[in-house]
Amino acid sequence: MAKIIGGVGVSHSPTIGFAYDAKKQNDPAWKPIFEGFEPVKSWFNEKKPDVLIYIFNDHITSFFFDHYSAFALGIDSEYSTADEGGGARKLPPISGDLKFSQHIATSLMTDEFDMSFFQNKPLDHGFFSPMSVLLERKDEQWPCSIVPLQVGVLQFPIPTAKRCYKLGQAIKRAVESYPEDINVAIVSTGGLSHQVHGERCGFNNVEWDHEFLQRLADDPEGLAEITHKEYAELSGMEGAEIIMWLVMRGALENKVKTVHSSYYLPSMTAISTIVLESTENSPIDVKQHLTRMEHQLKDVETIQGTYPFTVALSQDRFRINKYLHDLVIPEHRELFLNDPELSFTQAGLNEQEKTLMRNLDWRGLIHYGAIFFGLEKLGAVVGVSNLHIYAAMRGESLEDFMKTRNTQVSYSVSSNTNSIDKESLNEDSIRELIESDQ
Repeated sequence: MAKIIGGVGVSHSPTIGFAYDAKKQNDPAWKPIFEGFEPVKSWFNEKKPDVLIYIFNDHITSFFFDHYSAFALGIDSEYSTADEGGGARKLPPISGDLKFSQHIATSLMTDEFDMSFFQNKPLDHGFFSPMSVLLERKDEQWPCSIVPLQVGVLQFPIPTAKRCYKLGQAIKRAVESYPEDINVAIVSTGGLSHQVHGERCGFNNVEWDHEFLQRLADDPEGLAEITHKEYAELSGMEGAEIIMWLVMRGALENKVKTVHSSYYLPSMTAISTIVLESTENSPIDVKQHLTRMEHQLKDVETIQGTYPFTVALSQDRFRINKYLHDLVIPEHRELFLNDPELSFTQAGLNEQEKTLMRNLDWRGLIHYGAIFFGLEKLGAVVGVSNLHIYAAMRGESLEDFMKTRNTQVSYSVSSNTNSIDKESLNEDSIRELIESDQ
């Protein structure tokens, strides 16, 4: 079984990455940062975690307010550095753990945390600023993989401190129920005290920062009761993101020891680290938890002709589903209609995917792992009604399928669709369909 080897809290100020890239390790103004980080780096080197569950907040880089989630779990195979306006830092991408992230996703949803999931998004300084210093890379290879968990703390309402603490407890159950023997470190980032906006810009509270570090080890439940307003008052509005440290603390046992702690206030943000290890062991009932995780979809495969779209399928078939989704973009749609082969190549589709698309093999695409609502968009683009697609799913002609409906109507998600009455869509190429429609 997987086990949690400890928890790390660390500030993620972009100044850390700046000082590292500018080789300021011996500069008197920056040296204390690296001195405080060195024991954490040594801890990582000694413990050799296989995976980091990394809790952070994005800074309106990969996540914007057109779709802003409280908790977003990364389920990708790789995470690259984000361009935050001045070009991306020259750091190699870090690997994600697909199987482990799938397990965590199911476990957290089982524990009634309403997660969202992300792929194909780079990570900003919330990850790469501190970890470029703390994780020792050999031949440009990171020593472990990550499962990132983005917490939406920038647009209120945000999760409470208590909810973050409970999320950590749920992460503990997720890790300890994972069947593979891997070592997992929980890393939470943000803070400490700082404010970067308004007339209070530049606020810090050294006394509170030290109290928070002490209480994080000894009184996390007390910290979980503090309101957002109180956190903002004590640590600055942006410093209130330290509620994310409670996710890490909740994943540990009730009693912990502080292996290392550091604190330095160079400019705008108090930069701190803490390493905690559990001093007791209260294992979960793994069998009971796994049974709960399996309960909702148990034996779903016995429902004939039914294929749930899971996070595993989303990971594995991301490319084809992104291609179908992007048909809502006029430029992508036009290229597909005018030169489908070039469109396929530019999207990196493999030969199997190209063949499925050429043949408009609706049922084959479902079996392959495409989600129906991407096919619905494809149908709208090529002028095929939903009813044609439904008939093809069942291996029936449109006429036979319509006999099973109460009304004889044809429709599509596109208001511009001209219905094409063909009994055997799977045998027609995209180009033939387009030409016949024209």
